[in-house]
Order: sequence, then C-alpha cells, then structure tokens
Amino acid sequence: MSQMFAEKMNPTTISTSGPNPPRTPWIRFDRNEFAGSFGDIGTDLPLIMLMIPAAGLDSASVFIMFGALQILTGLIYGLPMPMQPLKAMALLVITQKIGGDVLYGAGLAIGVIMLVLTLTGLLGWLVRVIPLCVVRGVQMGLGLSLASMALKDYVPSLGWHGYALAGVAFVTTIMLWGNRRLPAALVVIGLGVVYAAIFRLDTEAVVNGAGFTLPTVHTPSWENIWTGLLVLSLPQLALSLSNSVVATHRTLADLYPERQIGVRTLGITYGVTNVITPWFGGIPVCHGCGGLAGHHAFGARTGGSVIIYGSLYVVIGLFFAGALTQITEVFPQPILGVVLLFEALVLTLFSRDIATRSKREFAIALLVALIALALPQGFVIGLAVGTALFYFGRRYRIFGEDGA
Repeated sequence: MSQMFAEKMNPTTISTSGPNPPRTPWIRFDRNEFAGSFGDIGTDLPLIMLMIPAAGLDSASVFIMFGALQILTGLIYGLPMPMQPLKAMALLVITQKIGGDVLYGAGLAIGVIMLVLTLTGLLGWLVRVIPLCVVRGVQMGLGLSLASMALKDYVPSLGWHGYALAGVAFVTTIMLWGNRRLPAALVVIGLGVVYAAIFRLDTEAVVNGAGFTLPTVHTPSWENIWTGLLVLSLPQLALSLSNSVVATHRTLADLYPERQIGVRTLGITYGVTNVITPWFGGIPVCHGCGGLAGHHAFGARTGGSVIIYGSLYVVIGLFFAGALTQITEVFPQPILGVVLLFEALVLTLFSRDIATRSKREFAIALLVALIALALPQGFVIGLAVGTALFYFGRRYRIFGEDGA
C-alpha cells in the first residue's frame, strides 16, 4: 500500500500518460491548468495579506503587480513557475513592522545583486559546485516547513469544522490525484468556495468595496535602498540562492528535463522583476521550487496556470481593492492547509533518488533539512554545512565518485 501511494505521489511520474506522451504546448488553458493555478495560493496569499498592514502598503498596487509578474513569467517560460513573495523579507517585515519604503528599497537592492551575480557568472558557478544531495536537503527542508505550517496553523483554524473540511479535502485529493479529467484541485477549491459562500461571505461588503484602482508610483531613495539592503536583502540572499535559484533549477530539471532552462535565465528574470516592481508599489518576489512543485502537483503543465493565477490577483487589485480583506479572509484556511500539505509531499519526494543511491548522501540531505528547520538562516547554514561535508567526504574517500 505504501509503495503504491509513493508511486502515485512521485512528482516525476504523475505527468506521464503513456510511453510517448504528446509534446506539451507553451500556453494552454483547460481544467488542469485552472486546477494547478491554485497550487501555490496557500503560501502566497497569507504572506501578502500580512505584509500589507504591517508595512503600510497599498493593497491594490501589491495585488496588481504581483499578478502581472505571474502573467509575465508564464509567458516567458511557458511553464507553471509562479513568482512568490520573498519569504525571509516577508517574515522580517511582518514581525518587525518595517515600512514599505524600506521594503521597496530592499527589492531594488536584491534585484541588482542577483543581476550582478548572474551576469558575472558567479550564479552559474554556485549551481555547479553545490551537490545534488544538498539541493535535495533544501527541497526537503522547505517541504517539511510547509507541512508543519499546514498542520499547525491552517488545518486547526476553524476548530472541528476545519478538521472535517480538511479531512474531506485530503481524501478527495488522494482519490483524484493525477486525474486529468477531474483534477483534484478543482474539487477541493470548489469545496472551499461553496463553504465560504454559505457560511462566511459578506456580499454587501464586497459590493461596497468594488471600484477601479491603479497602482501607485514610488521612487525608492538611496537611504531606503541602503537600509533595505542591510536589513532585508542580505538576510534574504541566502534563501534566494538555495531555494529560488539552486533548488528551482533542480526542480525544473526533475519535472521538465526536456526544457533545459539555465540558471542564467532564472537569475535574470529574478533580478529584472525586482528592479521593476518597487517603482509601482509591488512587493519583492522570487522563483521557488515550492510554487513550481505545487502547480505541477495539481495538474498544471504550461504557463497557462500561472497566467490564470496572476489574472486573479490583477482583477481583484484593479476592481476589488476596497474589499480585499473580506475576499481573502473568508476562504477556509483548512483547504489552503491541504494544498500546502500536498505541495510539501511533492518536494520531499524529490529526495527518493538520493535515498536509493547513497545512504551517506541521503544523511547529508536530511541534515541540511533539519538545519534549515531548526536554525535562524537555516537554509544558508545547511547549504554551507552540507556542501562542506560532501566535499570533505570526497576528499578523504568517504564517498566514491558516484557518491555511494
């Protein structure tokens, strides 16, 4: 039974439909792309909604720019690879109430840094020297972190109603996993919409909050750029290198080996988007292996899912900015918890290749994951420790050439 479940959940096999599956188009709009478009909402939406009041951000600008960047990357890559809020920055802004001007400066600073690393070749060098087992550890650590968030914060949020709702959603997802005719996410998200409409939605508040709004223009000052660099960008950089670039590059190779997307392309889109978005009131963003895995896990295979996802944010930002709190808070968090949980499962299952190839390398991956979970700045510490252990083992022949 456990073997059958593992094979069903294997992220590298759920997309196959025979020995010679047809070539996937660049952009497609169908029920599977629509279902996959909700694969990352459980991580993005809570962070965005907490950042807006903490930093005093303009909600319309945040939603419009965040959605526009999703659409842009969907068109550029033709893959379900969404942009995500920069998590370390988001957590610092939320917990320390750092103002929006500093956040905009930090976004501009980290965008420039990533462009410099990319154009000088340093980013490509880092990707080449970081071992696969360490990347798997980063993926596993992020997966375990998402699973913990889902089970501790999301599923219990509505009491016994939430547990029942999450249980139905979980069983439904298992039953429909990999079903291309009736994607699991469509049923699960539909369940959440029906629940919200019946029990939580204040229609009058939504109608009263409707109206047309455009993004506001900002000009980051040198002082805010410098402060943002020191306070937000440097703490974020380590996580960006490990998750947004290295782990995302590996996840792309795992899920879409035929595409051959280089790390230089990832670095350029990461850098350019963050150089642009602060001028229009948008939050700093990144690529992420979790978002890619989440969209893919729920059925997406093209850039269509990301375009659908981004369009949702743009429409809400343009026309319903005054009702954002009502719209986002009524959707049941236990449903988002189930989405997060399956995103986490996909990420952790990537480590199966290391587990079957080398017990020592799997031990390094597990150590990296545990460090990432246990320590502040754990992803960069785990990245450094795991890489050092790997090359120490190679140097003193603890590992063979194949890592066995």
